[in-house]
Amino acid sequence: MMSKLACTLVSAAFGLAVSSGAVAQEANYPSKPIDFMVGYAVGGSADSIARIVMPELSKRIGQTIILDNRAGAGGVIGLSAIKNAKPDGYTMGIGTGGALTANVHLIPTLPYNPQKDFEPVSMLINFPIVLAVSSTSKITSLQDLIKHVKAGNKVNFGSAGLGSSTHLAGELLNQMAGINMEHVAYKGLGPAQTDLLGGHLEAVMTDLPSVISMVQSGRVRLLGTASAERSALAPDVPTIAEAGVPGYSFRTWISLLMPAGTPKPVVNRISKELGVVLRDPEMVKRIHASGGEPMPTTPEEMRDIIKADTETTGKIIRSAGIKLN
Repeated sequence: MMSKLACTLVSAAFGLAVSSGAVAQEANYPSKPIDFMVGYAVGGSADSIARIVMPELSKRIGQTIILDNRAGAGGVIGLSAIKNAKPDGYTMGIGTGGALTANVHLIPTLPYNPQKDFEPVSMLINFPIVLAVSSTSKITSLQDLIKHVKAGNKVNFGSAGLGSSTHLAGELLNQMAGINMEHVAYKGLGPAQTDLLGGHLEAVMTDLPSVISMVQSGRVRLLGTASAERSALAPDVPTIAEAGVPGYSFRTWISLLMPAGTPKPVVNRISKELGVVLRDPEMVKRIHASGGEPMPTTPEEMRDIIKADTETTGKIIRSAGIKLN
């Protein structure tokens, strides 16, 4: 019979061997193709960004990255696939602000915990949200809009849908400006913008990429951007905070995630290489052309962003009484 001391030594040796094997695997990472989950349809914003960035990341790490579109349920299906994957560094994917920070307050049966079931790697991009009116509108500034509503005039604002980032950005403006614009939920930003141009809608909260061509053609006027800083894509447009609602800030983003438990050296390696890709001048130009702004972060910074934005969206949703059903 083996003595207790011998058992202890054998156990320690086995643990050291396992640990050494894990370190060796991480040092050789990646040694096979990586599956990349995109919880959105081909051609959408998240998918487009993945198709721009992932080929360059693939070159940096020396392995193929295979895009797998798992569209449906506002990103929930794709995130569930990431959560349930083996945490070995060979599955990663897209996480959007809405799917990670708003859904937890809107979907009681959400099959993942945004703050526990994933290893945040980095933010990929920020999509600026803007408040827009038709160029034929008599409203020429955010202050005009606020005064117009406070004078008792009815103003509807459109969004991409109930509980969407554009909806929440509008409700936050209502709350911080002390006004009551009425929300009109659309199935996407396209129909909302069509109604704006047709004179059926007074204002729309939209992302800058989808409306920038209308601004350039003189059909749409921007009253302010929702982000804390002016967008590089529209540097002459003030932030909503600058335009008259001090402290206002709302951001929407796309991030890269891995399953919880993925080894830290692996997460850090991908984050570092992704940062190099996103800071490359040619990549910056390509992302700007798509309407986004590259925003590389550390894993720790991304985790803090998810936590902070989850608290922010929760407050907006509760204050506005937003419910999906």
